[in-house]
Amino acid sequence: MSIYEQEKPESDSTPSAPAGGTATSDEAEAATGKRRASRRVELPRFRGQVTPPLDRAIIKILPPVLIVALIIAVTLDPEGAAGVIGELRTFVTSGFTWLFVLYSVIALTVCCWLASSSVGKVRLGGPKAKPEHSKFAWYSMLFACGQGIGLIFWSVAEPIMLRDESPVVPANGNPAEGGIVWTYFHWGLTAWAMYCVVAVCLAYSHHNLGKTLTFREATVDILPKRIQRGSGVIVELLAIIATVLGLATSFGFAALQFTSGVSSFTGVAPSIGVWIGVIVALGGLTAVSAFLGVNKGMKRVSEANSILSIILVVAVFIFGPTIFIISNVSQTFGSFFYNFVPMTFWTDAPTSSTPLASWQDSWNGWWTVFIWCWVIAFSPFVAGFIARISRGRTIREFVIGVTVIPSLIVMIWVGVIGSAAIFYDDASNRSISTDVAADTSSGLFSMLTMIPFVGGALLVIATILVATYYVTSLDSGTYALAEFVSAPKKSGPWFRVVLVVSIASVALILLTIGGTAVVDTVQTGTIIGAFPFSFVILLMIANLIRRLKQRDKDVKRLEREVNDPNHRVEDDLLDGDELPVAHRDA
Repeated sequence: MSIYEQEKPESDSTPSAPAGGTATSDEAEAATGKRRASRRVELPRFRGQVTPPLDRAIIKILPPVLIVALIIAVTLDPEGAAGVIGELRTFVTSGFTWLFVLYSVIALTVCCWLASSSVGKVRLGGPKAKPEHSKFAWYSMLFACGQGIGLIFWSVAEPIMLRDESPVVPANGNPAEGGIVWTYFHWGLTAWAMYCVVAVCLAYSHHNLGKTLTFREATVDILPKRIQRGSGVIVELLAIIATVLGLATSFGFAALQFTSGVSSFTGVAPSIGVWIGVIVALGGLTAVSAFLGVNKGMKRVSEANSILSIILVVAVFIFGPTIFIISNVSQTFGSFFYNFVPMTFWTDAPTSSTPLASWQDSWNGWWTVFIWCWVIAFSPFVAGFIARISRGRTIREFVIGVTVIPSLIVMIWVGVIGSAAIFYDDASNRSISTDVAADTSSGLFSMLTMIPFVGGALLVIATILVATYYVTSLDSGTYALAEFVSAPKKSGPWFRVVLVVSIASVALILLTIGGTAVVDTVQTGTIIGAFPFSFVILLMIANLIRRLKQRDKDVKRLEREVNDPNHRVEDDLLDGDELPVAHRDA
């Protein structure tokens, strides 16, 4: 039990007298005042469990060992590893498409309940907490860490790839409508609800209950006491491994797409040397951002992302096929809202009548199941960072801000960019489709070359966005990973830099030794890891609901104590990591 779980005195105690003398009341007051002035307690105060030394060693040592072993196995036998991972993907797609559909419905339902019920009034960080960031900065950071790089990649690729193959959504005389509507669905409200429900579990646990910002402390107290310790270690291992591999493989693909963007306006051919240069450059920028911190690094880059994204979308709208974009956005928005429920529950039931020979035989295996697994696999670092930057928001404001606003941004982005891509694809005898078939990452750049007058400038902006969006994704992931690894102790800026270097090194090894096939194999393996992690998240959601339902006077008092900005006697009993001195060597 934490020292803070014991009964605490309500007033400051007088310092003991020094040996050989007696302290006067003035001297005692002066000593107490000096001690108060020298200590500024970081809120929320710690009320969690201190990780035992053995558990902490496992959490720090086992993930890198497992990751190195995985990289060695994949690079030594890429075909064998790809075969095993393909079989696992077939197993998940064939038997559990319904589970991912159910999971997405649960996430949406819980978000609706949180936003509409009385618990929506609960403020993250206690009743007196104030938001640490402006709304523009907050939206910029959560969007950049959650979806920026994915949206850059798929806003053209998915509408083009699905223009002739889009179940549920009827053509309505517009054959390309289904691809854009499914892109709205896959990257909009449902995906953000899946991020949001994980983030709010972490945020309430940390900001209101004083727990560490980790999955184990947001989850395990719903379990029987005898299995909480072991379960917590397993949960944290899954979160750390998913975060490292997810960031590393995304780093690899970001390098590929950035190289594709540079090639579109410079003619520089992609090569291993270029990839190495890109990874070193992006890793260096991220290391600087991580060292500077959220306010000076991540915040400024995210705001720059938002401004450049607005410039890109507005330019495509004005200089592109404006009338077609307006008409297509209007029609596809209506189609999305009309078909949202059927798309949400669509499992392609006939394919489940017999086991699939391969996941490739299922449309969901290519798309919905794949993307929902992607979202779940990326939830540890996306949700962890969103929770970190959201202190001071009410749960209602949090849910609306993390689901509705980003979803509208996604739909506007895809509506404008995707519609322009469809228009120019038809006008060029489907040359964009040909480019996407050859290299999925080239879709956006292929479309931008056809924009009159400003196409060249937009190619440069889009390439910069690939870089800066990934910098913010890696930066946010580094913050979350630092919490997972070092909690309950505080992580310093140099530790975050070391994590950035480590992740960049993994990406570099994957690309230079095995090439794109190995990166793809490891990323698919990471996404398959979302299957067991989905059960962890469902357990965490149940724990959040239990906590909010049991939020009585004692819990509300705890929330006030944890976030009391005034000096408390317990604040004199902390070490440099804001932990009780009795546990500093735990």
